[in-house]
Amino acid sequence: MWRPSGGLQVFGGGAWGRCECSWNWKRSSRSFSISFPIFGIGGCHANVFQYAIEIVLICAFLTGATPFMMSAQSGDVPTVKYFLDHGGDLMKADDKGRTILHHAVSAGCCKVTEFLLSKGVPVDIDCGRGPPLFMAATNEQDKTLKILLDHHANAGADVNCKASTMTLLVFATMQGGYTNFIKFLLKAGADPNIPDDLGRLPIELAALRDCKEEVEMLLPLTTPIPTVPNWSIEGVISHVKNEDKKPMEQRHRERRQRLLKSQADTAFKLKEYKMASECYGLAIDHGESATLYANRSVCKLLLGDGEGSLSDALRCRMLRPDWAKACYRQAAAHMLLKEYKQACDALLDAQNLDPGNAEIERELRKARELMKNP
Repeated sequence: MWRPSGGLQVFGGGAWGRCECSWNWKRSSRSFSISFPIFGIGGCHANVFQYAIEIVLICAFLTGATPFMMSAQSGDVPTVKYFLDHGGDLMKADDKGRTILHHAVSAGCCKVTEFLLSKGVPVDIDCGRGPPLFMAATNEQDKTLKILLDHHANAGADVNCKASTMTLLVFATMQGGYTNFIKFLLKAGADPNIPDDLGRLPIELAALRDCKEEVEMLLPLTTPIPTVPNWSIEGVISHVKNEDKKPMEQRHRERRQRLLKSQADTAFKLKEYKMASECYGLAIDHGESATLYANRSVCKLLLGDGEGSLSDALRCRMLRPDWAKACYRQAAAHMLLKEYKQACDALLDAQNLDPGNAEIERELRKARELMKNP
């Protein structure tokens, strides 16, 4: 988060505007000046100018995201139109594979979404990280999701065409918390008979989570499974729960875990920390490991969940007590929670396990200083 200090000032006249802003960024004071043409923006369009300034400032710290992309999150169509009229690229993707349409739907900006679609942006545009429909779903934006489906978005699209054959319906029923999304997908014609990589259908994944509402929606649209003797809501849930008690073949479990970890690693590199955390969690369900807990701890840390990060770090230490990184993860969580004494103790443990590590020593000095002057 950047926080302006001193506000914005606009100087000059005529066709050019100049604004200056200074703020604190991770405790480092930074300031800069920007200049850009403001042709056509007068007093009656002051809101457009205000949005434009804020968007350019935000983009100064966002790699790959253009002011045009960020303007979509303002919800202000005139601002988006201004950037489009001055060279905005409708098809350009940022470093996370998101186009301006992805930005609009994930922010729940209905009017901007409608405007972009009216300008010819493909409703299923995918630059490697899934279609806009998936972004709307994962950000729980039902309104923009409905707009996409009304424009005939492909309800059967893959979550990530370059990394997995997992459909949106499989993802939603596996993960949980997307009941409304599943309803939209089925209404739009998503096929509930496409299984995941282990051959499990969406109805089975919903049954595993004991979600009767989702099973009820999927039941009449799913081809009956021959091994399920009682094709009813209770019958499917009972059968799936009984099957789940049987040991999964080791090769299937390991294959599944590798796939989920790979997806989580990719999401983390793209700074999709919520998605990464969820995928690491699914991987953990297929077998605990210190590495998976350490990785999820970082994700939760970056999401601001100190308690969750600490819980995973402590579990990581239990599984691998002689690992310096586990201690470091614990210390990082304590730092976020402002528990500086506990952070120092964990960093001392890390230092004993990895003497001479410059990063550990630096964080230990920081923790000691904060303990003296919180």
